[in-house]
Amino acid sequence: MATVLSRALKLPGKKSPDLGEYDPLTQADSDESEDDLVLNLQKNGGVKNGKSPLGEAPEPDSDAEVAEAAKPHLSEVTTEGYPSEPLGGLEQKAASSLVSYVRTSVFLLTLGISMILVLLCAFLIPCPPRDLHSTWSRHLGSQGGGDLSPLELADVNGDGLRDVLLSFVMSRNGSAVGGSRPAANLVCLSGMNGSTLWSSLLPEEARDITCLELMPGSLAETVCLVTGTHKMLSAFNATSGKAIWTLNPNYLSNGTLAAPVVVLPDLDEDGVRDLVVLAIGELQPDLCFLLVSGRTGSPVGRPVKYNVVGVGNLIGPQVYITTNGAVYILFGFGNIQAVALRDIFVQAQNRDSSPPSLQIEEPEWEKRRSINLSELIDVYSDGVELLQMVKAPDSNCSNLLITTRQGLVLLRGQNLTPYWTLRLQGLRSQPTPGYFTDDQTLDFLLQIQDGVGMKKDIILGTEPPSLHHLYLLHPAFPSILLDLANTTGTVTASEVGINDLWKDAFYVTRTTGPSSEGHPAALVVSKLSLRWALMEGQMAQLQESTPKIGRGELRRFLSRIKFVEAPYEI
Repeated sequence: MATVLSRALKLPGKKSPDLGEYDPLTQADSDESEDDLVLNLQKNGGVKNGKSPLGEAPEPDSDAEVAEAAKPHLSEVTTEGYPSEPLGGLEQKAASSLVSYVRTSVFLLTLGISMILVLLCAFLIPCPPRDLHSTWSRHLGSQGGGDLSPLELADVNGDGLRDVLLSFVMSRNGSAVGGSRPAANLVCLSGMNGSTLWSSLLPEEARDITCLELMPGSLAETVCLVTGTHKMLSAFNATSGKAIWTLNPNYLSNGTLAAPVVVLPDLDEDGVRDLVVLAIGELQPDLCFLLVSGRTGSPVGRPVKYNVVGVGNLIGPQVYITTNGAVYILFGFGNIQAVALRDIFVQAQNRDSSPPSLQIEEPEWEKRRSINLSELIDVYSDGVELLQMVKAPDSNCSNLLITTRQGLVLLRGQNLTPYWTLRLQGLRSQPTPGYFTDDQTLDFLLQIQDGVGMKKDIILGTEPPSLHHLYLLHPAFPSILLDLANTTGTVTASEVGINDLWKDAFYVTRTTGPSSEGHPAALVVSKLSLRWALMEGQMAQLQESTPKIGRGELRRFLSRIKFVEAPYEI
């Protein structure tokens, strides 16, 4: 067998008589060509070389070949009779197989890790709740009276949806025994489903609820400031509902709180924004400001009194910051006056110096001081009913929108000069800012008793007077009015919020049902998703249009509406 394999691997041709040499002349005549030297494996393990019969081994050509055949080479013979490969080839194949195995293992390992990470993200990381309809109604029982209906929206649980905070006077059965004033309840409802997140008892009826961050920074907690109708001023943790601090009512012994608390810059340099409240005595001239620490609820100095005489509604107080950074407090009775926060701070601290942030003055405002250099600055004095601050489009300050008994006036915040004046009788509501035309200029929606306005006889003439509606009028379809919702209760407060995650808006209402002797009115809080209401609302044609607008065309248009925060500030 060794001889056969040795001859099979030799070059074709016949041997010359000389050992180890080939005869080139006889190579062409050789019957053992390269094609004849094919090794055929037989069933019995034998080898057929060329034309030799099965089982016959060719005779050696020389004694050298016999000797060579007697010494089988390890690389040429295997135990089974099959030809073997060189050792170098085996090592190369083994190395190639190892690299392929390692490469496949790395790929499978990477794929497995990726799948595990995807599963972790899908099941362990909570997804924000999808507020598709976000429409609910919650009955809070009976309320025991009260003239005010405070309502506030704030995200207190971090789910991305603004929750509902309100306060109401409880029935007499729930009042404190022997208490001179009925107790009230501060409740926080989930913006997702209306469930109660927390509630806290209040010693008196609440006038206002304001939720904000008093400490600058991304990790600051939201605080809810609650102003009472008498002497209560408290700060609550918006997440837990626990009271952080309460102003000692002894500091207001000679007066009661006349308006909601106002947030100021940091005056005592403790890293938390401070507050100011306006208190008024039994007589109108007895009016004072009290600075309060936003961190502890303690007074920052003594009360500062001013003698103000006026006829009409209480205006403010509101804080105003000019372009240069000067801080003023606006207030009045039927008029608007301003006092520099610097002057209030100096008198409260009974010293001549003030923080550097309060030493800034606005020259155009200071020119309006009286001849005797009074601390009060006259801003406007002509039957003022309402004061709103509207973000100016061309500066970083706000303009003053003043509603009077005669109409509207827009004052430039920089120099207090009129921007425009509108004479209009019969205003019955606060002007609503918005972009109702295509000129990218801020407009105002007005509600009047007579003339052209949102409320018309055609809308309310065929409905019972006890049925209240929520309508939508879009500038693109001025002849169509959408009836989004209606209620038979009395709407005492309402707020509009934006869901930035889903580009939706929602409308929260606080309503009370009819009351009878011995049965207090029921309190109901409702939330309505506007995008959902747009699809379900009833269409009312105010006037015929050409071409006539179909409901399908209107629905396709409304389905593309997305709600975002307005670029202006109030």
